[in-house]
Amino acid sequence: MTSIRLPRADGTSRPHTLRPPRGWSLPPAGAHFNRIAYAAAHVVANPLSSADPWLQSAIDWDTTLAYRSYLWSLGLGVAEAMDTAQRGMGLDWSASLELIDRALELAHATPGARIACGAGTDHLESRPSTSVDDVIAAYELQCEAIEARGGRIVLMASRALAACAKTPDDYARVYQRILGQLAEPAIIHWLGDMFDPALAGYWGHADLDRATDVCVDILATNAARIDGIKVSLLDKNREIAMRRRLPRGMRMYTGDDFNFAELIAGDEQGYSDALLGIFDPIAPAAAAALAALATGDRGQFDAILAPTVPLSRHVFRAPTRFYKTGVVFLAWLNGHQDHFVMVGGQQSARSLLHLVELFELADAAGLLRDPELACTRMRTLLAVHGFAG
Repeated sequence: MTSIRLPRADGTSRPHTLRPPRGWSLPPAGAHFNRIAYAAAHVVANPLSSADPWLQSAIDWDTTLAYRSYLWSLGLGVAEAMDTAQRGMGLDWSASLELIDRALELAHATPGARIACGAGTDHLESRPSTSVDDVIAAYELQCEAIEARGGRIVLMASRALAACAKTPDDYARVYQRILGQLAEPAIIHWLGDMFDPALAGYWGHADLDRATDVCVDILATNAARIDGIKVSLLDKNREIAMRRRLPRGMRMYTGDDFNFAELIAGDEQGYSDALLGIFDPIAPAAAAALAALATGDRGQFDAILAPTVPLSRHVFRAPTRFYKTGVVFLAWLNGHQDHFVMVGGQQSARSLLHLVELFELADAAGLLRDPELACTRMRTLLAVHGFAG
């Protein structure tokens, strides 16, 4: 049994003994789930780059792409260049396009790999003079670049549109124009302001009921050009109500990292597919749970995911936009990368005590695949923070 001493908020410490690694019943190669499941994947920084991390993104491409291969090997899809990849928080459009280019090339060489790529307007510097036409042109540039590389689109919410739109009609105009040009149906992404404060009032209303009405109307108007919508509002009842209003055949992709398990399981009136940041760090549990659900074993699905829910709620606790730190921390603990350094220096966005609790929750969920390695790395982090144990 592997043990470690962990600090408490009051300055004392306590022993923690890790449980043995869990053996997951993973799906065989080529198996199919009865839910579509994308993991929004993180990027791995290059810690040996001379670039100043607050000013430039430096990426370890080999390790970043290896993680995509790992997700595909579990049967999960990859949602590329999304907010989990620090889009708009360290990763600019130039680096995002290179990431998309490399990931698509790997996906096309990987049998059965599912991938969708984020298109937004983050290269557009929002100014008082920025217009709706500028937003349309920015979306067009990114969508054209992705589709030219053979990628499918996740149409990300636009900070620039939120800043310049005067009425809900401006949103309707932008989405109808962009969707009408795409080669394949897109996934719309409604990212709440708890993830990005600059997106407050999206769809033209601060009131979420009125915003939902606008969004549903836009979805219905453009239904033939939309595969589904990813909703990231951390409100399960709102997602369920909206799911029941979607045009026939349109998918709801849950982005609710607080309530994902029950939303994916669904009810007698339907279920949500998944496009989740939390599926990056809990990938083996997610794959095992989805495999169980595909065989009709709801009990096993619930049992696997139950301990991952408190972990996810901790990772995504307010300020929610800092959740990427927990995602990368768990990748480091599990040996998927050799360091705990992030693009933009975002490893500093969470406190040591936050990470200590995350370590314990990951152990409780059976997500530390090598307890000795995880303890060694945790001790290193504690020592850097001045805790001798």
